[in-house]
Amino acid sequence: MVEDFPNDTELSIPVGLIPEEKMAGVSTMFVALAALCWGLSGGIGGILTGDGWDPVVVSFYRGAIGFLFVLAWLALRPRGSGLANRRLWFWSVVAGVGVAGNFAFYFISIAEGSVAVAATLMYSAPVFVYLVSFTLKLEQPSLFKWVAIAMVMLGVVLLTGIYDVGAGDVTLIAAGAGLLSGLSYAVFIFGFKYAAPHGSPQAILVIAFAVLAVVLFKLGDPDQTVAVLTTSSWPLFLILGTLGAGLSFIFYIVGLKHTAPAIASIVAMVEPVTASLFGVVILNQGLAALQVFGMGLILITVTALSVYSNVQNRKNAVTPISSTG
Repeated sequence: MVEDFPNDTELSIPVGLIPEEKMAGVSTMFVALAALCWGLSGGIGGILTGDGWDPVVVSFYRGAIGFLFVLAWLALRPRGSGLANRRLWFWSVVAGVGVAGNFAFYFISIAEGSVAVAATLMYSAPVFVYLVSFTLKLEQPSLFKWVAIAMVMLGVVLLTGIYDVGAGDVTLIAAGAGLLSGLSYAVFIFGFKYAAPHGSPQAILVIAFAVLAVVLFKLGDPDQTVAVLTTSSWPLFLILGTLGAGLSFIFYIVGLKHTAPAIASIVAMVEPVTASLFGVVILNQGLAALQVFGMGLILITVTALSVYSNVQNRKNAVTPISSTG
């Protein structure tokens, strides 16, 4: 779930400590680490939901633990938070609702299907961003963009096997939840983008994760939510929150400061690839040949679309609306 967060965060790699020519490589490493963390979090979520934990409860702990990390970040870097700005709060709440839906639908899709399918469907989030942008006239449609969207849709059909539901391994719930996780992430993207001019990334994430925690706490199974605190599985919940919502967001925001958006879009493929490999190797979740082809079609097309968008936006000297997710 990678997105072009604002570059003006106070927390960045100290330029004086690292030669300028190596700065880009170090920053790209941070972006790759973030994508790797997000990919691993999908696999860990697959283990937990496979053990019978409610996907909403798993999502709650992922976000709640992430909230503690970004809260500490805000406490260390409070300057320019913008917390007194009403627009920051409004759009941050929108972002929080989006990320809550993203986490929950993602793990529901994993529980009902597989990690590989869920991660790839969520990776198609930029398609939803473009469709909304076209509707709101925030982005100009073009033949390339429409062809790319059509290719992604074809990839979704092949990956999910919805053309032959009776014979496919992917249920409608798994496919629908996977697409809704992408749509929810698109909501998070827009919320974050519109909140960004009014405050710091850490302040936005604190509000967003607080909203996520409240929403998912109310929607989750209360008995399981309490049971997590005494279960032998608590280390997995801790790792999930640390990698999936704590360190990963900080790594990405820090890394993006000196990484070109086009490069970040390509590096973002680490996330779905890692999640898919985790599902196949660790969880023994196999994929048919057509599913693998559909997955490749989605990953390559979305990455190409993101790189194209970033190049065009740089030429036009405007901020990119969307990237990979």
